[in-house]
Amino acid sequence: MINISKTIGKKIDKFTPVLKAQSIGQIISIGDGVALIGGLADAMMSEIIEFPKKTYGLVLNLNKHTVGAIILGSGNHLKEGDEVTTTGRILEIPVGESLIGRVLGPLGNPLDGQPVPKTTQTEALEKIAPGVITREKVNQPVQTGITAIDSMIPIGRGQRELIIGDRSTGKSTIALTTIINQKKEKLICIYVVIGQKAAFTAQLIDTLKKFKAMDHTIIIAANASDSPALQYLAPYAGVAVAEYFAKQGKDALIIYDDLSKHAWAYRELSLLLKRPSGREAYPGDVFYIHSKLLERAVKLNKENGGGSITALPIIETQAGDVSAYIPTNVISITDGQIYLESDLFNAGIRPAINAGLSVSRVGGDAQIKAMQQVSAKLRLELAQFRELAAFAQFSSDLDPTTKAQLDRGSRITEILKQGWDEPLDIEEQVVIIWAVTNGYLDNVTIKNVKQWHQEFIKYIFITRPKLKATIKKEKVLTSKILKELEKYTQKFNQTHPQLVKQQEDQ
Repeated sequence: MINISKTIGKKIDKFTPVLKAQSIGQIISIGDGVALIGGLADAMMSEIIEFPKKTYGLVLNLNKHTVGAIILGSGNHLKEGDEVTTTGRILEIPVGESLIGRVLGPLGNPLDGQPVPKTTQTEALEKIAPGVITREKVNQPVQTGITAIDSMIPIGRGQRELIIGDRSTGKSTIALTTIINQKKEKLICIYVVIGQKAAFTAQLIDTLKKFKAMDHTIIIAANASDSPALQYLAPYAGVAVAEYFAKQGKDALIIYDDLSKHAWAYRELSLLLKRPSGREAYPGDVFYIHSKLLERAVKLNKENGGGSITALPIIETQAGDVSAYIPTNVISITDGQIYLESDLFNAGIRPAINAGLSVSRVGGDAQIKAMQQVSAKLRLELAQFRELAAFAQFSSDLDPTTKAQLDRGSRITEILKQGWDEPLDIEEQVVIIWAVTNGYLDNVTIKNVKQWHQEFIKYIFITRPKLKATIKKEKVLTSKILKELEKYTQKFNQTHPQLVKQQEDQ
């Protein structure tokens, strides 16, 4: 007994209590994933606070006598009067290479039934975007594999290109095709699902696995069944993961699907927190939540890692109204938009890209020289076709020049049609655009254009296997390459009379 007493005495003598000041408050009211707390005088904006049973919240409102917070996770066990403490920490997500191929929640929790990823680093969800000094010019392309985009609306590494259109016009499909095409481009893809059905996320995962695209993809999902708080945090979690790779000198592509639902989730939280509402009941800072997110897309200079984050935000319009509040906000933040039209989609033109309303403000800087050579003529001829087609429907008597332009334009439109699971290499796109704009399809009937396209690509790269490699290496259509293209294209047309017919037979 004496020894035990001595031992206990020694332990007590050695014990040094760690004293620290901690702010403790109480829940005043709670409901719908939002808590009003009193007594937290030193709470900071975006700070994590701790509720009973290891439940956490995020401070979003600092009032004179109270603090408004959103609860992260389930708060069913919380009640009025429960103690709340500050932590002095901000919200972070684990990051690292082990996240590739995984499906995670906005807080880093696994959603794919696998163990928690082993990570050693974290990144803050909220961060100030890199300044001008740390950035460099966007001059490397992101090859989407979609001919209409890579030729007329090029996307550069570090750019923010909006995908906008009505519901069910193929917005997510463009993002999916782009991810599938990055297998050879060494681009790490992050797909952020915001407020979509769980079935959509499951289908997305299955499709990416089918094309072996999950090997370079991370999915961060906050589905429609999740709380508005998680839907609000999802895109910030996604860009925090992308920033980790950019610092390592790698290139990342992040897709936000979609920011309309993100704005809805933030509006819901703001109204629950009793913030004053403005236009369309959105809070006054709804522009800021998207601008601070999209400004984090960057092309870093060599001194800061040299990596890049390319953002493809998606916005859903109602009845094609691009002048609504959220669409105009995001259009003003981004470096261009790909506008998808319901009428084109319903007419069978897919991807249903309206070339007139779509634009890339990076332009030719994000294209290889070979694509620049062929795309200028393509855009011009397509614009002329759209203009003439509008007038031609009122007239049956057309002069030969107008008819030739209309015929050429209809073949260009046909060439730009592409299945979502048919991404094309940039060399194939260059060759096919060169062929159609130089009149080699003028004698091909519309119904045979698709078959001509497929057969021609097989023929020219089998007959001249070095041609594709040369274009890839040179990145420019030299006079030697052009002579070879002319020779083999003419030869193909001569040897395929079933596809190429005389003009009068059409």
